[in-house]
Amino acid sequence: MALCRQTGSGRLCPGLLLLLLWEALGSGLHPAGTATPGANESLAERQNWTVIEPEDLLLNVTADELYNLNAFICWANFSHWMMNVTRVQLCEWRVISRPYSDLRHCLETFAEKQNYGYPNSIAEECIVQSHRIFFLNCTQEYPVFLDPPEDVLLALIVTPICLIPFLVTLVVWRSKDGKMQS
Repeated sequence: MALCRQTGSGRLCPGLLLLLLWEALGSGLHPAGTATPGANESLAERQNWTVIEPEDLLLNVTADELYNLNAFICWANFSHWMMNVTRVQLCEWRVISRPYSDLRHCLETFAEKQNYGYPNSIAEECIVQSHRIFFLNCTQEYPVFLDPPEDVLLALIVTPICLIPFLVTLVVWRSKDGKMQS
């Protein structure tokens, strides 16, 4: 089987896993010849057809790889939905809430069916990736506070540092007066 070249981890590529899953979820019948099955075909014609069990295709796939494949399917569906959204509408919750909720639901459902646990690192990566790609330029209702310029920051730091020795000196000088105040 083909291995992922990008990671070099020896794991199956998501595209290959997607193809295997598609094959496994298909009808299970594949022609050995060119004849198509029909209601009037003979037993001899049916013998040209072989049955491929889904377990045979996904025998060496780990739970991580299978969930990664399912997450890829969820991501492809989400990306398809988001490509139909204009740039102006990308930050409007009423427009994107359905595809975004569907992505979360899809990831959660596949995790539940596989007893994989949700949230997980693969689902988290999908959600983070969606924010990086589609929602990066969305403005927030509240302004984001940035650090002040360096000269202002320096003045705010140096002023108390210089005032502390002066105030300590003032307190010590006033306490040497010797008069008790009540």
